[in-house]
Amino acid sequence: MIQEILLELLKAAGRFFLNPLFYIVLLFSVLLGYARVKRERRDFRVRVDEGFTELRRVLKESWVHALVLSAVIGLAGLTVPRGWLVLLCAAMLIVVLSFQYALAAPVYAAGAATLAYWLLGRFGVPTDLPVIGWSYDGLPDGMAVTVPLIAGLLTAAEGLLVRRHAAEHASPMIMKTARGLHGAAYRTKRLWLLPLLFVLPGNAIAEAVPYWPQFTLGGTAFTLIVIPAVIGFRQTAKHTMPENLLPPLGNRILWTGVLTAAASFLALWEPAAGWIVLGAAVVVRALLSGWTASREKKGNFAVSPRSEGVTVAAVLPGSPADKMGILPGETIRKVNGISVSDERELYEAIQVNAAHCRVEVVNRDGELRLCQHVIFRHDHHRIGLLVIR
Repeated sequence: MIQEILLELLKAAGRFFLNPLFYIVLLFSVLLGYARVKRERRDFRVRVDEGFTELRRVLKESWVHALVLSAVIGLAGLTVPRGWLVLLCAAMLIVVLSFQYALAAPVYAAGAATLAYWLLGRFGVPTDLPVIGWSYDGLPDGMAVTVPLIAGLLTAAEGLLVRRHAAEHASPMIMKTARGLHGAAYRTKRLWLLPLLFVLPGNAIAEAVPYWPQFTLGGTAFTLIVIPAVIGFRQTAKHTMPENLLPPLGNRILWTGVLTAAASFLALWEPAAGWIVLGAAVVVRALLSGWTASREKKGNFAVSPRSEGVTVAAVLPGSPADKMGILPGETIRKVNGISVSDERELYEAIQVNAAHCRVEVVNRDGELRLCQHVIFRHDHHRIGLLVIR
């Protein structure tokens, strides 16, 4: 029996790659990266990271979360109707295609799938299509526990990903300040893909698609299915540096998921409580995004020109400036002993002693320090500094 389950598990994992949503997410990760590169080159005439950066990270950063969630969902026996899974994938697909990744939080997709599932049955829309292989059987009481619980677990995974990775490689962009000057903001727009394993009771999928993985335990038939769950995130940091803004936001999202998962067990006593918990999670997640976006629109830019020197908007990874420890938001006052006030003067001062560059830096707290580094022939001609012009 164990060998049979393992074999069908491998088949389900292999057929995950037949799901079109998987390839669409990969494609749009590439498009997302090259849209970022185009914007960075427009603002700074050079890109910070290559266009395939988002593609490389779409699974690299989330596969551990997917493995843990699949184990929890499978071992806990969290089953959901097949139709709900179809609608969940459809909701995620629509958001990916629209590029509206601020709406790609998994709790939104879970709420939309649940509402659509109820509406299809409520208004008698036919759903017994052979391609889909499911029919509406109402909202079973067990679904009131498992759907909010799965939504809570996915939201907790989103919080962990945002806390750990959202601030990394936040893309700089030039915006106008209230006084008509230029300031730097930082946009994070990411997609993460989580292959999630579900164990579905019954054999409706196997009847519609005979090659689909299936096994029996006792007298009950079970079907294995792996779906590509998508988590999207978008946030612009203007008033606060990304490393100060996004990890705390990730913590709030994490706790929203944890509390949603815990509160879902209220549906064991009253099924309606599960749907209230799911609705509350959607509202809280929306409030977190709205509150963060509203706060960042107000106030001054965290990175804006100073009266003296050249303000750093970003630093190219692996460049001499990166090795010197220069950070976005700091100001270059002197290069090789020469005062600089714009990008042209910065470049000319570097050429005075291109082999060994000495830079006088004012950090974000107004403290002065001296950095120096040997410049090699293959290094960036502006030592890897992206500055506000």
